[in-house]
Amino acid sequence: MKNKVVVITGATSGIGQIASETLAAKGARLVLVARDAARGADALARLKRLNPAAEHRLHLADLSDIRDTRRVGAEIAEAEPRVDVLVNNAGALFNRREVTAEGLERTFATNHMSYFVLTEALRERLIATGGARVVSTASGAHRGARLDLDDLQAVKGYKGFTVYSNSKLLNILWTRELARSFAGTDVTVSCLHPGFVATRFGDNSGGLLQRLMPLAKRFAITPEKGAETIIHLASTADGANTTGGYWYKCRPATPTPAGQNDVAAKRIWAESVRLAGG
Repeated sequence: MKNKVVVITGATSGIGQIASETLAAKGARLVLVARDAARGADALARLKRLNPAAEHRLHLADLSDIRDTRRVGAEIAEAEPRVDVLVNNAGALFNRREVTAEGLERTFATNHMSYFVLTEALRERLIATGGARVVSTASGAHRGARLDLDDLQAVKGYKGFTVYSNSKLLNILWTRELARSFAGTDVTVSCLHPGFVATRFGDNSGGLLQRLMPLAKRFAITPEKGAETIIHLASTADGANTTGGYWYKCRPATPTPAGQNDVAAKRIWAESVRLAGG
């Protein structure tokens, strides 16, 4: 990974933090996208201690906002002559339905649309780099999805974990379609299930789910273990030799039948293009 440029979201804690620090220790230069300036600065300082020779960078953005995500993507594309790896890892779970200023349900906006918009903003840079990779954090929670393609914003009914599960299914379907969109290039794309990890995830979700999280996390794996598949796909030959797949424990895995529905994947892509405004 020496001198490779890795753009990563969700890297101020949890598996994103471990992945970014491990890749920096392997020689990569990290470009972080974070929402909180203080947490981002702390993460940047840790990276500089691990790899002081690299000019790691921090960009601030609210990834639940399409315009802000597009802005930060354009800034990175202009600032970086190459992007070897894009890691889409930011995610959230909300117990109650929230709507962004752009009118999108917040889980959908953060967990799916940020992946779509940031990747599209960096598309030309990824293609131009040669051998670039897109690695996106999905989840085994997609097995609990109840996806209604006519109600991606959960207007008809909202259950926090089900909506989260739906967003993770969207990640898998989007990855399949993204691979097709990069056909004819040497860009590869993968998504993964990190396992149930003891991180800050869900700590601010609200309601019963937030109260149950501390108990559930007693049975969770460490962030170090959860980050292994991200690191594997970002830095080994496996990430360069396969595309469009879903991975778990550093091995190819099989999503549910709903996660292999290419008709649904094409519909979700078209809707994402519409919502992104182009």
